[in-house]
Amino acid sequence: MIQRVIPWRRMLPFMRWWPRVDKATARADAWSGLTNAVVVLPQGVAFALLAGLPPEYGLYTAIVPAIIAALFGSSWHLISGPTLALSIMVFSTLAPLATPGSEMYISLALTLTLLAGLYQLGFGLARLGTLVNFVSPAVITGFTAAAAILVVTSQLRHVLGLEIPRGGSFLEVWYYALTHLGAVQPRVLAIAATSFVVAIGIRMVRPKWPYLLLAMLAGGLAGYGLNAAEHGVAVVGSLPSGVPQLSLPTLDFAILRDLAAPALAVALLGLIEAVSIGRAIALRSQQRIDGNQEFIGQGLSNIVGAFASCYASSGSFTRSGINYEAGARTPLSALFSAAFLMLILFGVGSLAAYLPTAAMGGMILLVAWNLIDRKYIREIWRSSYQDTTVLLVTFFTALLVDLAFAVLAGVLLSLVLFLNRAANPSVFSLAPDPNNPKRRFANLRRKHLTECPQLKIVRIDGHLFFGSVQPISETLGRLSEGSDARKHILIVCSNISYIDSAGAQMLVAEARRLERMGGGLYLCDVRLEQMAFLRRSGYAQAFGRDHIFSRKENAIAGIFERLEREICERCTARIFNECQRVPRRTDNIVPIET
Repeated sequence: MIQRVIPWRRMLPFMRWWPRVDKATARADAWSGLTNAVVVLPQGVAFALLAGLPPEYGLYTAIVPAIIAALFGSSWHLISGPTLALSIMVFSTLAPLATPGSEMYISLALTLTLLAGLYQLGFGLARLGTLVNFVSPAVITGFTAAAAILVVTSQLRHVLGLEIPRGGSFLEVWYYALTHLGAVQPRVLAIAATSFVVAIGIRMVRPKWPYLLLAMLAGGLAGYGLNAAEHGVAVVGSLPSGVPQLSLPTLDFAILRDLAAPALAVALLGLIEAVSIGRAIALRSQQRIDGNQEFIGQGLSNIVGAFASCYASSGSFTRSGINYEAGARTPLSALFSAAFLMLILFGVGSLAAYLPTAAMGGMILLVAWNLIDRKYIREIWRSSYQDTTVLLVTFFTALLVDLAFAVLAGVLLSLVLFLNRAANPSVFSLAPDPNNPKRRFANLRRKHLTECPQLKIVRIDGHLFFGSVQPISETLGRLSEGSDARKHILIVCSNISYIDSAGAQMLVAEARRLERMGGGLYLCDVRLEQMAFLRRSGYAQAFGRDHIFSRKENAIAGIFERLEREICERCTARIFNECQRVPRRTDNIVPIET
């Protein structure tokens, strides 16, 4: 028995990018990793507390999943770790079941993480990653812009020095900030502004330098010069030391049953976040994302994390954005980030007590601004009303409702608009162009040409399926009724890419109707795969083999013999070559429609 050999690059996806690593890329990845490690310090602590877990769990989640997802994912810039949305979901799921921070609560969080990882790994192995193809660029752009603004919103308290109530919505946070401008702390604002301006300046003058890291250091020096510590300016604070500890999720059947449904929601939210962020950055970096591999990478990161004191993780928008902006070249930057974070926790975790949070806040503001693809937004706004609608719906849903739901809303709206377009294919009238040496057929919407008074030639652009049967049938009915009616209709099928049983049945029904009127329905330029379907299903025989032609020229020659000769003799159009053989009659000339 011959066994199928699985390529090493599929089993070990990091082998795809490892050959790209050299001295230059490693240097860039190291600087990016160091910047990321510093940024995630307060973020990891805050997210863990938000999830109801001890602060070290947030830092451990920023280490282990980042390594596994980088090795087994597909994105070059996505960095996994704790996220705001998943932290909130973990807390809302487990708080009714156990006291936050207790041993039971931590055990449930680990079990929830394990189940979510198993779901994600199963989706990846089942090759369901192609579902991400339904997330259009308009959805990604709207999601990214909204996420960037939400990141800015989350930094207002650090940049302005305001005691903004936590847990407020986007509008509540901004309303509070605008109505309390008088309470802004000048030193805090000055530190954030220093970090922001230095980052912009270094990026403009020396774009290859690690400007984000240097901007944070500049902000720290500004805080020292302004005596920030003596005036109560918030700092990152001392951090717990140590490396991720081994842990064991609860495998009790009753608990697994109770957490099965919530774990599925966590898994889906994590995948939506990771793939959306990965694709958003991939649009900027010109990289292709493998959805299946990304699912596998996220699943493995959560499975391994559940045994290393980590809770549910996904792609981090802030860290991934900083990773890209800082010049990361390969996923090695995520490994550097994890390594530097462990070094910081071991040796210099206490130094974080001197770093103002405003310094990081100013840097993060620049990262968020750079992630808004303003050029593409302008292109969508000018070119496509439907894509603009999808972008705006995704954007405002993310701002006012929920980030994960915004992606689902954008995808659903995109599908609805696509189905609406598919259900209403364009039907164009054609006629021979006398100014063309080969008398090619031209679209009457573009050229004012004369048509045959007996034969209507149309081209259908789109799918002929159950959703489009009704509008196409109504269009054919209008063409064969009224004062402008034509009993003979030729459909050019070169742009019909799909025909299903409902579409074929409609064609047969319309052919029978026109036959009863003394005319006929004809097809030409049918694609090979569609012709094979019509023959295999018997619809070609029911429609009439003598009514299906390979080319337009053959169709005109065949249909011309079935037209009323008396009308042809009185007609002055003479648009077909075959018309030239018909003798003219000058009495009762048929008026020609143009």
